[in-house]
Amino acid sequence: MEHSPSWFQILLGTGYGNLERLVRSLPGADRSWVKHEPVGIEHVLGSLLVLALLVVVASRVYMRARDTQAALVPEDKLTLSNIGEIIVGYAYGAMTDIMGAKAAKKFLPLIGTCAFFILFSNLLGMIPGFTPPTDTFNTTVACAVIVFLTTHAYGVKEHGLAYFKHFLGPIDQGIVGIMLAPLIFVVEIISHLARPFSLAVRLMANMFADHLVLGIFMGLVPFVVPLPMMLLGLLVVVVQTLVFCLLSTVYIAMAIEHAEH
Repeated sequence: MEHSPSWFQILLGTGYGNLERLVRSLPGADRSWVKHEPVGIEHVLGSLLVLALLVVVASRVYMRARDTQAALVPEDKLTLSNIGEIIVGYAYGAMTDIMGAKAAKKFLPLIGTCAFFILFSNLLGMIPGFTPPTDTFNTTVACAVIVFLTTHAYGVKEHGLAYFKHFLGPIDQGIVGIMLAPLIFVVEIISHLARPFSLAVRLMANMFADHLVLGIFMGLVPFVVPLPMMLLGLLVVVVQTLVFCLLSTVYIAMAIEHAEH
């Protein structure tokens, strides 16, 4: 299926091709490790655009938050500051329900960053001419690996080397627990390794399918038929952001929780 030129290709002109050739000339970039074809730059440019937008949003929210008296009164219209506050407030509330207020405050920067980046990346694909960075496995697996490493790093920090004891199951329950420990260890290792893979594949597959379907309907009958599909696409955008962030929160909460809780 032939794709129409993206806004990056149109705006950069010949510079787009030169940049793509430069990237593909780097060691290991002539073939993607995910699929056997040259590495593209569309998702990288999309990610950079999303980061630039987030800097603008963060700056606007920060400038408003500096004036504590004014920040107490909500603005009378929907602004970038309001959108940022709504996302942060909802993320903090959901995290508090899962891991408690203390842990939620500690991990809000990580989960909140994931929420903003994934949501804005997904929304970028709703604009004709742009491809969502999250429909590429390279992008989603980067987000998932960060969550995976954070989960186990803070698990070890919270429990020490005893953190790895739960990989062995009920080893303290006599001879039966000791005999089952090797089997449970293998199952736990597979389960934990599957977590980042499932996070990355779920997000990538849903956004790729959503963008593909929307693109097909836009090509058939522009402006009329795609409207219901865009509403469904918007639902997918929000749901996939929630799923990724909630699962990430659950994984971290399970790693740092104590048995008595």
